[in-house]
Amino acid sequence: MELGAVLEAVAGRGGGAEAVEQALGRYNEENRAVFRFDPADEEKRKKLCEEILNILEKDTKTSCQVACLEALRILSRDKKVLVPVTTKKNMQILMRLAKLDTVEDSLERVSEYSVIVEALKCLCNIIFNSAIAQKLSLELNLAAMLCNLLKKCKDQQFVDDIKCFDLRLLFLLSLLHTDIRSQLRQELQGVQVLTQALESSLCVRWTEEYKAAEDHDRAPLSLQETDCAIEALKALFNVTLDSWNVHSENESHQFRYMAAILRHCLLTSGPTEDKTEELHSNAINLLSNVPVSCLDVLISPSCQEETDIKYNGMNMGAIQILLDFMEKRIDKGSSYREGLTPVLSLLTECCRTHRNIRKFIKAQVLPPLRDVSNRPEVGTTVRNKLVRLMTHVDLGVKQIAAEFLFVLCKERVDTLLKYTGYGNAAGLLAARGLLAGGRGDHWYSDDEDTDTEEYKSAKPN
Repeated sequence: MELGAVLEAVAGRGGGAEAVEQALGRYNEENRAVFRFDPADEEKRKKLCEEILNILEKDTKTSCQVACLEALRILSRDKKVLVPVTTKKNMQILMRLAKLDTVEDSLERVSEYSVIVEALKCLCNIIFNSAIAQKLSLELNLAAMLCNLLKKCKDQQFVDDIKCFDLRLLFLLSLLHTDIRSQLRQELQGVQVLTQALESSLCVRWTEEYKAAEDHDRAPLSLQETDCAIEALKALFNVTLDSWNVHSENESHQFRYMAAILRHCLLTSGPTEDKTEELHSNAINLLSNVPVSCLDVLISPSCQEETDIKYNGMNMGAIQILLDFMEKRIDKGSSYREGLTPVLSLLTECCRTHRNIRKFIKAQVLPPLRDVSNRPEVGTTVRNKLVRLMTHVDLGVKQIAAEFLFVLCKERVDTLLKYTGYGNAAGLLAARGLLAGGRGDHWYSDDEDTDTEEYKSAKPN
């Protein structure tokens, strides 16, 4: 449908509310997948935004509101038409339609769920594309209203769509506005609210403090549950940036509680392999923000009836997931900085601080050396793959790969050389001033790393 005809219908010159709904319905259908717009029609699109907001300001039937909001969502993909949209008055109209200003304790009485969802989608687009809207969000206290709406969504499965876009909006606000990020962390109990939203999305059941029930026969998460969990993880990542130092017992409890939920998240699968990988990737990113002293909850004493991977009486299921994820990202062979370095950094810190985790991972990555006929970088084992990364062209990637292996070797130069070779380790050793030998700065237990007979016979050569 020609844009001029849509504008004429919406402006009230082509019939009543039914004509508006019909015209916008056709426009929405034709432009549902459009993300690039004709610059020649820019002024018409601006005018259409204004007319749509004039309609939304008045009371009109639900189906017409949905059509208007869908059209506004499509139009708001274009940054250039947002000037008439990003006013305090228009933002308040959308916030009202999203029920962000309601005083009801529950959403059970609200029937216009489709209106709320579309209004939240519009706000997502507008805030993402407009710096003015981001500033207005702080002025209008949007983050506090979103947290309040999120609390109303708790344990109400029929409002999962609302919860998902509420979380996405909180993610965008915490990403794009540092003052809102601070407000969420310090004033609005954002960490607690978002952690509870994550717990609800994953349907966590607790058996002990910091230990969730493991149901191996449980069906995968639905697509909706997975999307909600991913949005909560992304928002929590922004809010917990710079959280390495825990300053109180309450903060320590909050992060250990979060880490326990993230352990459950790692042991949970989504509806597809790609969705599971996305869920685990965001969980790993968030775990990187958790103070390392709180990461011991990733492992727990293993019960006799459990069939999970064990080491020294501890359940290592979540750690094995991290190792498998790391190897899968290495095998992808691309985007190492974004896809691989977070999990390598997390594993490095876990190994540096928690002895059982380090010993379990070393047994997997650096088992007793028996094949001494090939160079360390040649082969298909995890060790071979990591050694190849030690000479990668990306400085950040090769540094974290070398650091991970060095920590597994308890920062002993002779042990590192044994598993990686001098040439591969030279960069790390030069950077640390250890080319002549020695060990790093951290203290590790004195358990022995015994040499195999194959290595002893090959060592002099």
